Amino acid sequence: MRKKEGYVDSDCSYAFSKVNQGWLLLLMFSIMLSCKGTSALESRQAGNKEKKKSGTLRIGILPDTQGHGASVSIYPMEAVLDKLQALGADIVIPVGDLTNKGTAFEFQQWTAIAEKYRDAGMAFLPLMGNHETSFAYTVEWVNYMKDYIPQDAVHMGGAQYQNYYIVRENVLIVILRYYNLPVAFQWVKEVVNEHKEEVDHIVIASHDGLIGAKYGETREMIVEGTKGDNLLLNQWDEIRSFFSKHDVIWVQGHEHMYQRSVISAPIYRDPVSWSTSDRNYRLPQYTQIIAGNASYKGYEFRYGEREKVQAIIQQKMNTRKNGSEAFDVNAALLSFNEKQVDFEAYYASHTVADNEEGKKELENPDWILMDRFERTKDRCERIVYPNSIPTATRPVLSHDMFYRTNECIAPDESAVKILAGINNTFNRVESTSQILSLEEGFSRAENQMDLMRLAYQYLFQAHEPWTPNLNSDKRLVLSDNRQQVNVPATTIDLKEHLTLSWMSGTDETLSDILVVSGTQIQTGVYSSAYGMEKDLEKDGGIKRSQPDGSAKEPHPLPESATKSWEISSAESDTYVLEFTKELESKYDVTIGYYEGGHWKPFSPQECVINNRYESKMVTQLLQKRSESCREEPVVGYDSNSSSWWVMLHSDIKVALIPR
Repeated sequence: MRKKEGYVDSDCSYAFSKVNQGWLLLLMFSIMLSCKGTSALESRQAGNKEKKKSGTLRIGILPDTQGHGASVSIYPMEAVLDKLQALGADIVIPVGDLTNKGTAFEFQQWTAIAEKYRDAGMAFLPLMGNHETSFAYTVEWVNYMKDYIPQDAVHMGGAQYQNYYIVRENVLIVILRYYNLPVAFQWVKEVVNEHKEEVDHIVIASHDGLIGAKYGETREMIVEGTKGDNLLLNQWDEIRSFFSKHDVIWVQGHEHMYQRSVISAPIYRDPVSWSTSDRNYRLPQYTQIIAGNASYKGYEFRYGEREKVQAIIQQKMNTRKNGSEAFDVNAALLSFNEKQVDFEAYYASHTVADNEEGKKELENPDWILMDRFERTKDRCERIVYPNSIPTATRPVLSHDMFYRTNECIAPDESAVKILAGINNTFNRVESTSQILSLEEGFSRAENQMDLMRLAYQYLFQAHEPWTPNLNSDKRLVLSDNRQQVNVPATTIDLKEHLTLSWMSGTDETLSDILVVSGTQIQTGVYSSAYGMEKDLEKDGGIKRSQPDGSAKEPHPLPESATKSWEISSAESDTYVLEFTKELESKYDVTIGYYEGGHWKPFSPQECVINNRYESKMVTQLLQKRSESCREEPVVGYDSNSSSWWVMLHSDIKVALIPR
């Protein structure tokens, strides 16, 4: 078979015909690196497969640390690494823009800080951001980062030390340089398919993302993309489908703000018929986490939610302008234990603007837990919408603000479902007005209307009565400038990602264990696009931010809503959980919860209501309880269906336990 020009054979022979001699040494250097990675591949993979999968693996996320001029933001970087070290991080992923100008001095600054944490046992998986790809040289990047990238990392050919992966415990971690998702996707697929039987979790980290908050490759490469540049366009559906199928957690920087959202996938790319034997109903989506900030600047929220493919779960920015009085520094941690993943995200506010101001304010920051989730691979899930949808809006299949689910079945055939509750406690955020633009003859969009078509096709939901856009009835507006489309500012009410996950039962339980997560992330916080605090109960939204053409109105919150970013002690809206399992009569059973390392019954037996749950009868049922039960959780039991039900106000672990 004739070799193509530039073709690297399996034995690393090379066809140099017609190669420009000026590139010869560079090509040879690249090939040697590629061959070196290939020759060691089998032994590394064998070592990974033999690695014992036990214990918890903790992966910390270090946001952009670029400073001003040619410098690194020293004090935010140290603050984040101190926090991650205190949380027990085994690995830290710096998600790009380690530097501002990519100079040797900045790399020396960065490594001088990272070195002490590395020497204390913290591993690093650095990746290249746009401030490295735009300013630095690959030689400098490799020189300074090769000692931080693990020796057993497997590198993508042609992108050594830029795109690579490792396997630790039962987690596959893939690192991609800035703007390389479409370039590296086929390689990512090969890596995932090769390791999918030996890992339970997949984390992919890059500097930017498919959707983003301020940026996003879909907007830049497709909607405002260049005519004929179809690499991302041709893989758009496949990327989302593949990430969804493999439950990928996507982690990125670049945006200088924090956001967690879910990105939906098309079901037609890889359809699998669901059956009751599957037991659960995981949604066709994957998780996207934008890490936040560890620099001396913050960005405003520009384009808002991309409703066509995105539902935002938590959003926070701090810009120190337009009413915002501080910056944020963010630290986040992913913890993997067998099939379970826990996530926690913290922020601390500060006013430090450069390295000259000293570190005192960031020496002992006030870290606040602002986001978290806990889930397993075996789970059911749904998106719960906020109770701010106008009553005249036509109901749509997914726009449900009620806490209710179908049955979710455990391996031991326990069954749970949420029966009642309404999402009255939610966060609200604003975006700024922006423009999308084209250049005739150069851009993919051939004219103004074509640009609007692309935006509605790939990012925003076109408002129609049967597909309402809950953020505006006019999400896009034609500009007077024939080469632009306006994206008006709007007000966005965040959604909840509710998950019901199963864990194996223990010696203390009589059933498998249910983990409820996603109910207490939002507390009624309202912030402007710049991070200025507003009052959800008093301040209305931006005009045309409702699907009926009006502005979102102030929303009355329940007494339990704290309107605080601190969520560790937050209460959720009340919801009712039903737990069903038939057990042999010899068992004396009650429903319990896990707290402080022990299982506890929700309520004394004399306080249990012997009746099935009926929303219309709650008041009557409660009146039947004795005075001594008034402060006890509301628990009921239906003997006809062997079902326990309980009113809850938080995320929780639940199981049947001996009475």
